[in-house]
Order: sequence, then structure tokens, then C-alpha cells
Amino acid sequence: MSEQKATVVLVHGAFADSSSWNGVVEKLQAHEYPVVAASNPLRTLSGDADYVRQLVTSIDGPVVLVGHSYGGCVISSAAKGLGNVKALVFVAAFLPDEGESAVALSGKFPGSTLGEALRPVPLALPDGSRVTDLYIENAKFHQQFAADVAEGTTALMAATQRPVTDAALGEGASAPAWRDVPSWVLVATEDKNIPPQAQTFMAERANATVVSVPASHAVGVSRPGDVARLINEAAQATR
Repeated sequence: MSEQKATVVLVHGAFADSSSWNGVVEKLQAHEYPVVAASNPLRTLSGDADYVRQLVTSIDGPVVLVGHSYGGCVISSAAKGLGNVKALVFVAAFLPDEGESAVALSGKFPGSTLGEALRPVPLALPDGSRVTDLYIENAKFHQQFAADVAEGTTALMAATQRPVTDAALGEGASAPAWRDVPSWVLVATEDKNIPPQAQTFMAERANATVVSVPASHAVGVSRPGDVARLINEAAQATR
């Protein structure tokens, strides 16, 4: 009997949805990996991480957990203490240390123009509290998020983007799983959301295996082959 392949769990970040992984999923399935593209709630970091944690716990066998953008915050928290998570893969993503937020890390180095592209939508919640959903303005989405993706595709991505709350981006992370789990990082060198210098800083701090790709923040859409290859490398290295 052949050794069981790891299930790859893909966690999208802000301003995206599970379909942003479609090109990566296609390539992984071609190599017979079981794949789950999780629907990240994008409400609070602790709640989002708990959701992904419960999903991963429901999977039999080894898991390679992959996060894009804010999804990196989520997977690092979600995987802490889970024995079936054999590798973490961060794709143009945050690798926060305990207490760090996505907002703080994105501003640690110059280069992000995300703040200028955001459209806030204030919301009143049933309990009387208030929160703000953040979208990227449709007219700015292509240049900000996915400049190396065809404009027809980015128009669809902009229209279907999932908003993230300001609370989720500002919430400090819990103790990170990357301290205990082997990690791989893809740095997108043309990223306008998370400065490449910040991505490199976080990757080196985590002692991760690093590859750099000349791509926008939406590297999973523009360069799915590069992303899938790194995931395969992580899965093979931890068998």
C-alpha cells in the first residue's frame, strides 16, 4: 500500500474567497493530493483560527496547511498543538509572532499602498456593537491586488471579494505554530499589500524555507504552478 498523501488545506486571506485557489487546486489534484479550500470567515482572528482548527481536526491523516495573506495569521494560530499538521506554507502571507497583528506587520516596512485603496463599510451588529468591513475599491483592485492578472479576471475578483473586518486585521496573534512546525514561505516580490521586505523578515525570523516569485499579491491566481510546487515540496519533505 502506498503511503497516504497529506491533505492540503488552503486558507484564503482578505479580499478573496476560496475560488482564488482554483488554479492551485487543479495542479494539486493532478498530482492526486486531497485538497480542501476552506472558507475563511474573516471576522476575528481568534474566531477564524478556531474555525480552521476544527476543520483540520476533522481530517484523518497528515495535513499541509497553507495560508495566503491574512490567512497566514489564521493558519499559524490554528495549527498550534495539532499533531496532524506536518507543514505550514505561507503564500505572500503574514507570519505573526505572539501579540503581533496584520496591521502592525504590514506597516513595519515601507511599500504597502493598501490603505489608500480601501473602502470601509461600518456595520451595526445585533448585540449593539459596531465593526467596519473593509473592501478594496473596485477601480483600484487590479493595480493594488492583482496587477499581473488579466483585467477581465480581476474585475470578477473585485466584484466577488470577501471583506475583512478591521478588528480581524488589528487583533494580536496567539503563540505561533511556525515555531514548532516546519514552514515554507513564498515571497511575492511585486506585492503592494504586504511589502516584500516584511515577507522576507517574517520568513527569516521563522527559519522557513523561502522562494521568491516576481508576482503580485494574488500570486496564487497569477502563478498557481509556483505555489503548487512549493506546497508539493513541503508535503514531500515532511513525509
